Amino acid sequence: MATRGRKPKPTAVKVLEGNPGKRPLNMYEPVPEKKAPECPSWLNDEAKEEWDRLADKMVNLGTLTEMDMAAFAGYCQSYARWKEAEEFIEKHGTIVKTPSGYWQQVPQVSIAQTNLKVMLKFCSEFGLTPSFRSRMIAGEVQEGSVDEMEFLLLEGNG
Repeated sequence: MATRGRKPKPTAVKVLEGNPGKRPLNMYEPVPEKKAPECPSWLNDEAKEEWDRLADKMVNLGTLTEMDMAAFAGYCQSYARWKEAEEFIEKHGTIVKTPSGYWQQVPQVSIAQTNLKVMLKFCSEFGLTPSFRSRMIAGEVQEGSVDEMEFLLLEGNG
């Protein structure tokens, strides 16, 4: 059964934002161990570089755990495909003349657009956008979960 309304944000993201909606935070949300997942061997080299660039930073923010391997791998692979398509476009341009004399857009344009959309969806899941960072409160989410007193203090502000 499909749920209605917006997809809920993870509690760690709400805490980083200072709980702007002032709604009660989920005290019973599962809290996986604060540990980076293992980088899958099947990712291409560019995706592995993106994994290495971001994984530890995201773990420190509390937005990446061992359980997020598949979603983060999807982000990294989409990033690699987007970058490859953009590099092709930079080198060859966005249109080519076909043998019949017509001008046609190269497939890499739609490949880049598609992968950018996928990347941005993953970015919103992991809090990797400038708009997310502008709502963050400085500091890290502590190991495990925020304690009950911190929840109460956050809910009481505002």
